[in-house]
Amino acid sequence: MDPYDGRVVSNFITQCINDQDITIYGDGSQTRSFCYVDDMVEGLIKLMKTPNITGPINLGNPDERTIENLAHKIKALFPETKSEIIYKNLPQDDPLQRKPDISKARELLQWEPKIDINEGLQRTVEFFITIPKTT
Repeated sequence: MDPYDGRVVSNFITQCINDQDITIYGDGSQTRSFCYVDDMVEGLIKLMKTPNITGPINLGNPDERTIENLAHKIKALFPETKSEIIYKNLPQDDPLQRKPDISKARELLQWEPKIDINEGLQRTVEFFITIPKTT
């Protein structure tokens, strides 16, 4: 994951590392679900190796949570950070909910994510702290 790709997890982690305020757009009630890369790769491999599957199959993690919850979880992983959570206007095109239906993946691939949000965030933070800080 690129620390500067503009995605919410990388933004929040990078902001904490750099003691910048954690920026939530909107009131933080919009939801997302996050799938750790190891789980996603496993799902993609199973999909590629399973014959006779046609049509789309959602891969992801159906564990839905608010952006505000995510911000607090990430901030808690940085007890020394000076970052505060701030709120800015929600962009017009920002979806209010994202949650994949992985029922086909469970049924046809016998796949579902194994790494929960806490473990995934911890692993991601451990990776990000190895990247040099911006100035």
